[in-house]
Amino acid sequence: MIRLIVRTAVAVAANAVGLIVAAAVLDGMQLNVASFVLAVIIFTIVFAVLTPFLAVQLRRFGNGAIGATALIATLVSLVITDLLSDGLSISGVGTWIAAAVIVWLAALVAAFVLPFLGLKKYLEERRT
Repeated sequence: MIRLIVRTAVAVAANAVGLIVAAAVLDGMQLNVASFVLAVIIFTIVFAVLTPFLAVQLRRFGNGAIGATALIATLVSLVITDLLSDGLSISGVGTWIAAAVIVWLAALVAAFVLPFLGLKKYLEERRT
């Protein structure tokens, strides 16, 4: 149960980092500070639900298509978050594509880095 909570917290934090980085880099993407938390939660839930579904659907196209699952899930999650939340606004096709790539890449890097900033040590101390 603790691992699920930690994985969820890391996913939420990584997605928040990804959205912040994309908003900082792209002119056509804005984050509303007041609604940011809701936008991150919506994005994370949609991404978590959509990723396994897309993996099953894309499996028939081969292993290369499965690799694109996270990127496609990121784009769709951005679209749904933009529609459901006032915390995220993206304009322009190029910005949508760039935002998907930047959020995906930044969240991926953050998901690898965040556990090393203290969570791993905390969990090791908790085991003993």
